Amino acid sequence: MSQRALLSVYEKAGIVGLARGLVDLGWEVVSSGGTASLLAEEGVPVTEVAQVTGAPEMLGGRVKTLHPAIHGGILADRSSPGHMADLESRGIAPIDLVVGNLYPFTSDPGIELIDIGGPTMVRAAAKNHAHVGIVVDPDDYGPVLDELRAEGNLSDATRHRLARAAFAHTASYDAAIVRWLDGTDPTGDAGPLPPTLHFALERTGELRYGENPHQEGARYRESGQAGWWDEAIVHGGKAMSYLNLFDTEAAWRLVHCLGDEPVAVVMKHANPCGAAVGADIADAYMAAHGCDTVSAFGGIVAVNRPVTLAMAEPLSEVFTEVVVAPAYEPDALEKLREKQNLRLLEAPAPSWPELEVRSIDGGLLVQTTDVLALDADGGLDRTGWRVATERAPTDAEWVDLEFAWRVAARVTSNTIVLVKDLQAVGIGAGQQNRRDAGRLAAEKAAGRAAGGACASDAFFPFRDGLEAAVDAGATAVIQPGGAMRDEEVIAAADQAGMTMVLTGERHFRH
Repeated sequence: MSQRALLSVYEKAGIVGLARGLVDLGWEVVSSGGTASLLAEEGVPVTEVAQVTGAPEMLGGRVKTLHPAIHGGILADRSSPGHMADLESRGIAPIDLVVGNLYPFTSDPGIELIDIGGPTMVRAAAKNHAHVGIVVDPDDYGPVLDELRAEGNLSDATRHRLARAAFAHTASYDAAIVRWLDGTDPTGDAGPLPPTLHFALERTGELRYGENPHQEGARYRESGQAGWWDEAIVHGGKAMSYLNLFDTEAAWRLVHCLGDEPVAVVMKHANPCGAAVGADIADAYMAAHGCDTVSAFGGIVAVNRPVTLAMAEPLSEVFTEVVVAPAYEPDALEKLREKQNLRLLEAPAPSWPELEVRSIDGGLLVQTTDVLALDADGGLDRTGWRVATERAPTDAEWVDLEFAWRVAARVTSNTIVLVKDLQAVGIGAGQQNRRDAGRLAAEKAAGRAAGGACASDAFFPFRDGLEAAVDAGATAVIQPGGAMRDEEVIAAADQAGMTMVLTGERHFRH
């Protein structure tokens, strides 16, 4: 008895060549709908599914392959005499290979692109992979044909691999449908945190190593989706590690949070050790680097303007792991490529995911992403902000306050950020108490914060939290407020001649 293959695909690329190769090997090809029509037009011998089932397509094509003559042939356990007797008594021939891919639901989500027969057929073949091959990816057409030509059959290992790919294919498909249903829920009950979450992720490649060299690492992306990493152009440098990606992501997001003027960020261990606005991108980079030149060693640099030679020359003198920018001028790229290990990324602007996810024992912690509220012009939305002190900020103080607030929202808590003239001059990050964060920021500022602004990502629980900012010479403070001792903290600011703005919104980051 010749072997039989059932071919029913939405994406037709490569299917004619596969079918012709199978026929050349003596296989019988069974197909349905548009796939059968295409094969017939190309002169490939094909048997229509309706000829096998004795039942024509119905319901506008919703029912084609859903029939015992098809699924019995796919699901029969060849090692079971009972199964084989059932096939013989009903006149059903086994199906040895199924090739199918599904309606492209994510291209235009809707009811009619929810495939039923396709996933059923794919899952049936994958379940019975001990006897049946299932191919869902056109990239497998060539290897499958090669193995059949060489061996006459697919090996157990190949069928196992193909079955895993098939179940991953249908799982991704179902996940996309669930997300669409959540987004179109007429009650709105699903909200941003629905009762279940379904992630379908595909590995894009392995990393040099994980957080440490003894750990393995890889990047995954959501199936059917793409982020800026997928569009980035790598102009040079060695392979990326887990921390290279993690820190570069943090830097690229932050630099796009700091306004439309030329901005540079220097990132180290997912925290900025420098951030500044400049007259041009070289000026911005030098100011950002100048915030904390010690911590900048081995850091990540992100800028929101094309890298110029004027920026590349001083940058090339500092050990830097990654530079990410929207573009590079040719002479700047040539200069930076002299550093053979320096990764140079050219990338589009990042987007912000709706959810943030972290692993815990037995599951995940999930929350909506923390973003700064912006107005229609891209500036900070000051709705709910209030000046709590006797003195209101000057125009110059307002500029520094807003910049400090933008930076503080992306720094690990507890944090204090000191800014002067749109340059971060001191950043105290990740401290267990706010006083220490302030002391670190003031120490790094080294006198450069005089007349500048201080931002705190959460409220000051006690008035002594202001001491470091006062000692550093800051004259303006921005913080969420909401502490039991707010009035004492505000009084301390008034006593120091400072102005204080309460935003009513904290930005903890862990």
